Amino acid sequence: MPKNKGKGGKNRKRGKNEADDEKRELVFKEDGQEYAQVLRMLGNGRCEATCIDNTKRLCHIRGKMHKKVWIAAGDIILVGLRDYQDDKADVILKYMPDEARLLKAYGELPDNIRLNEGIATLDEEDDGAADDYIEFEDEDIDKI
Repeated sequence: MPKNKGKGGKNRKRGKNEADDEKRELVFKEDGQEYAQVLRMLGNGRCEATCIDNTKRLCHIRGKMHKKVWIAAGDIILVGLRDYQDDKADVILKYMPDEARLLKAYGELPDNIRLNEGIATLDEEDDGAADDYIEFEDEDIDKI
């Protein structure tokens, strides 16, 4: 039988639940930072996000957040912009849904951003939404 030489197993690596549900102070963006909404997760600690300035950026999740803060498509995040690469950014903070609603209420986020949708899309003029519903008559079904 091999002797256990480590300090614990998988559950120790997971750690304690750090009670992030507590109310924390709302963090606003500073210079060199931007709000963004996650479009899709790419794996390997990366995601694709659309910033508020309508720029798609490849975002890298920093090590402090990796495997501790779960980011999904549609989440509002704070990214740090890079001076030397405009198409890449670093994820600094993920906003909880209530914090994102507060940011929208304070006017930090534009009105065309949809919160808690699951999919991240900026609102376009959706005039043709009523055309998606098609109603068939009984005669049409008989012809098929």
